[in-house]
Amino acid sequence: MNSPGSSHNLPPLLLAAARGAADLQSTNLVALDVGDVLGITDWFLVASSSNTRQVRRVAEEVEAAVKKAGGEGPLRIEGMEDATWILLDFGIFVVHVFHEETRAFYDIERLWSDVPKFRFDVDGEPTS
Repeated sequence: MNSPGSSHNLPPLLLAAARGAADLQSTNLVALDVGDVLGITDWFLVASSSNTRQVRRVAEEVEAAVKKAGGEGPLRIEGMEDATWILLDFGIFVVHVFHEETRAFYDIERLWSDVPKFRFDVDGEPTS
């Protein structure tokens, strides 16, 4: 788990994405530091919502929050049609917005259980 003060390692645009997801009551926000084990990105931000309409809205809000914070739009977006798992690739980080049942099925945190993990509160702020 993360240690006190470790949130300073989180990229500002990833923090903006987390706050955007939290603004729409996305739940169970977690950042995974995958940079040392995955060559295509440094971070995963994982979020959940209770229905597909909300999953889609969270993905849109994440994109808007990153842009508002000075970032570019995602390099690619996948899954917007069925909205059970939307992936937004921002390069340095990838946001996974899951329907709660889909997240439970894929259990992405278990797949990446060996990497540093950072949790967020209901306001999208890192917790220690």
